Amino acid sequence: MAKKERIIVGLDVGTTETRALICEVAADGRLEVLGVGVAESKGLRQGVVVKLDDAIRSIKEALEEAEMMAGVQAESVYVSLGGKHIKGMNSQGSIAVLGRNREITKEDIRRVMEAAQAVVLPSDREIIHVLRQQFIVDNQEGIDDPLGMLGTRLEVSVHIITSPITASMNIVSAVNRTGAYVKATVLQSLASAEATLASDEKELGVALVDMGGGTSDLVIFLHGAVCHTAVVPLGGEHITSDIAIGLRTPIPEAEKIKREHGCAMASLLTEDSEVEVPSVGSKRTRSVPCKLISDIIQPRAEEILGQVREEIRRTGFEKQLGGGLVLTGGNSRLPGLLELAEQTTDLPVRQGIPEGLNGMNNTINNASFATAVGLVRFGNRIRLARESNEPRAGGGRLLGKSFEKLKGFFQ
Repeated sequence: MAKKERIIVGLDVGTTETRALICEVAADGRLEVLGVGVAESKGLRQGVVVKLDDAIRSIKEALEEAEMMAGVQAESVYVSLGGKHIKGMNSQGSIAVLGRNREITKEDIRRVMEAAQAVVLPSDREIIHVLRQQFIVDNQEGIDDPLGMLGTRLEVSVHIITSPITASMNIVSAVNRTGAYVKATVLQSLASAEATLASDEKELGVALVDMGGGTSDLVIFLHGAVCHTAVVPLGGEHITSDIAIGLRTPIPEAEKIKREHGCAMASLLTEDSEVEVPSVGSKRTRSVPCKLISDIIQPRAEEILGQVREEIRRTGFEKQLGGGLVLTGGNSRLPGLLELAEQTTDLPVRQGIPEGLNGMNNTINNASFATAVGLVRFGNRIRLARESNEPRAGGGRLLGKSFEKLKGFFQ
């Protein structure tokens, strides 16, 4: 395998930070971390590009930092997609099995997958993922791969994720203008799930929430497949804004205060410590109790978690989540948030820490790098499937409609 083919790059374009992760496939097949780059995101708002030039500069800065550390160029990348404009829906397709002996072929699987995707969409939206849930052969449910089975009717259940065409195109355009080529786009919460969830959790039933700067993205797994996705249009930026308004301090200072002194549950604070807070428009500072900061943070954190709870209840899967709730993303690191989440949702809660890479240091061994790590692992799965050249019915559960060359693997 050529050196270039062994390099896999994940690019997490977030609302507050852009993270680049360059890995190499070692001789034993393991993924080794080569380089990491982090830059402040500019030109994006809740996952949407609002200033293209600023977005390009942020992406380029993160990539160049990772390239300098790795000593290689990031020629092609796997990019995350997120934002409140992302929508998901469940769909089904069914066909009559053709052929004299009624044996299900690849062509039958292709036709039934196309039937499931035949949904009516507004002209400004496109399908970015088709996530296969299960196949059904003559009313026999729970079939993972029907290839070679006998039957007269083949059905499939899928979860379809859509995005405005321009939203995804602008992200891809921003990356391409840095000189890198976008191999595929992956929904942010799916990439985070790839890095943080175990297969038995997905089988048992688990909800993952990726708490980003602009939004909190929810994905629910049941019986190993995605059964629901949703976006809560609130994130860490809203907490930062509340601190800035409540303490009358600049946004950058509010973000720093949140990271260094924030706590999502005031009842967990045991000391009456104080923090020096700069005032808006002057260099004067004043002392503020940490409890006051927590009193500002907790209501907004409860609002975010409350909307997550209501979304889970609305789906009807609340009683089936044996794996509980997993919080990941940079804002899940806020002290007291896990305890508040357990109290708010009445579910067991843990933090999702990315796994699966060799050479992970303290920089990336935390929840803020879950999406970037998941993108690299996703890219490696595609590489393995191509090398094995094995037919995959329904594939790896992900289908990027905009990237035709991946269809052979996904379908």
